[in-house]
Amino acid sequence: MKTTKLCPKCRSHDIVRIDGYTGGYGVGNNIMLGATIFSAVNVNRYICCQCGFSEEWIDREDLDKIKNSKKAKR
Repeated sequence: MKTTKLCPKCRSHDIVRIDGYTGGYGVGNNIMLGATIFSAVNVNRYICCQCGFSEEWIDREDLDKIKNSKKAKR
């Protein structure tokens, strides 16, 4: 959905993006990698307005933060 702008379930093009955010005390759609909000990585949602299917994506520039995090397990 992120790149094709097409729902993989119902094939609709009615896709919206809800940007991830980090609010006070770490609230929001994010992944906390440390103790403060400055360590948060936002998670963006893509939602099909036809069937309700959703996907979550992390921006490429934040992937290294996640890979190098002490919280990342392999």
